[in-house]
Amino acid sequence: MIEIVDDKSKYCIPFLLERLRIHTARHPYNTPPFFLGLNGVQGAGKTVLVSTLQDLLRSEPYSLSVITLSLDDIYLTHADQLALARAHPTNPLLQHRGQPSTHDLDLGVQVFNSLASEQPTAIPQYDKSAFSGQGDRVPDSQWTVVNREGQKKVKVIIFEGWCVGFRACDEQTLHTKWESAVRAKESGNYQGRLGHLKYEDIQAVNEALKRYNVLTDKLDALIHIDAQDPRFVYEWRQEQERTLRAATGNGMSEDQVKDFVDGYYPSYEIFTESLREGVFRPQTGAANSLDWQGRQLRLVVNRDRRVEEIIQI
Repeated sequence: MIEIVDDKSKYCIPFLLERLRIHTARHPYNTPPFFLGLNGVQGAGKTVLVSTLQDLLRSEPYSLSVITLSLDDIYLTHADQLALARAHPTNPLLQHRGQPSTHDLDLGVQVFNSLASEQPTAIPQYDKSAFSGQGDRVPDSQWTVVNREGQKKVKVIIFEGWCVGFRACDEQTLHTKWESAVRAKESGNYQGRLGHLKYEDIQAVNEALKRYNVLTDKLDALIHIDAQDPRFVYEWRQEQERTLRAATGNGMSEDQVKDFVDGYYPSYEIFTESLREGVFRPQTGAANSLDWQGRQLRLVVNRDRRVEEIIQI
């Protein structure tokens, strides 16, 4: 029996097993792989949770073949990221990896489709340390291949990342959020980052995010680790870097960490609200179906990353 030490997993595992049961019941004769999305701000505890879920599902009595695909692993190559930055020289959100539009969605779709059809699949890898921390994709000759002949077929794919499940806003909502942030900044009582950007900067990210639906729509369920206060991410990332510096002697300075998180924070301000409402909720104008209900688990955590509230959407 596996000892579950991460406090989030005891809420996630019953949810996941129930969704797997429903998934299997719907496909009793030839059950396709199950895709689980996992969203959480940097430092919220995704890595520990993924590890726990993998260990449990791979062990008796489940004995499932489980892999994790990180959104980070489908970042653009270093050369393509440089080209993107050059194409948008005035947009600070696109000068480095992170935001929607800095991922290779064609690669993501290719990997998802190959896994869904249980074909031999090379799992991409990304090296964040390459090019002095700018990062680059690991050569595909070094990627791990799953579903080879004679191997057990992968039945659960955990797709994790800081913006997994984010949905683009409509133009009016986006502009309203931006205007509100700008007014808050001008009032002098504002701690966010959205209000410091030009509208066309965040508009470009929102437009790019629309294309991410090709991955989001393939998810069977989603777990969202949600912070009571999104600004906890600054403290959590500082903790991570302090630990890294103590262990290796390398890592970002406190100012570098702040600048790093600043680059992500506008998207938390814009897209977290719709994620909380439900990533599978039918879009306006779509057929009214109840199939989306129950497929998302939201865990609200405090500053210590302890679960304070559990909401199934």
